[in-house]
Amino acid sequence: MSSIVERWIQTCRRELLDRTLIWNQSHLPCALHEFENFYNWHRPHRALGQAAPLRPLPEPISVPARIRYLEVRRRDRLIGTLHEYRRAA
Repeated sequence: MSSIVERWIQTCRRELLDRTLIWNQSHLPCALHEFENFYNWHRPHRALGQAAPLRPLPEPISVPARIRYLEVRRRDRLIGTLHEYRRAA
């Protein structure tokens, strides 16, 4: 179990704490909570076939006509430190 925790801590340090200025002790739990949500609901994981742990992969688009008009929207989280990309409905 410690190897899993060590991996998560490395990822958290590399993707969040090395890029974010933490203002005070009350800001740190908010930033960690936001990163935890991003990590579990959006961030793709190679071991899971590019799915997030708590979200299944979307259905692939197999019709070429739909791929041509595919629109992707970006949502910034933590003041632009993290980015989420989703297909527009």
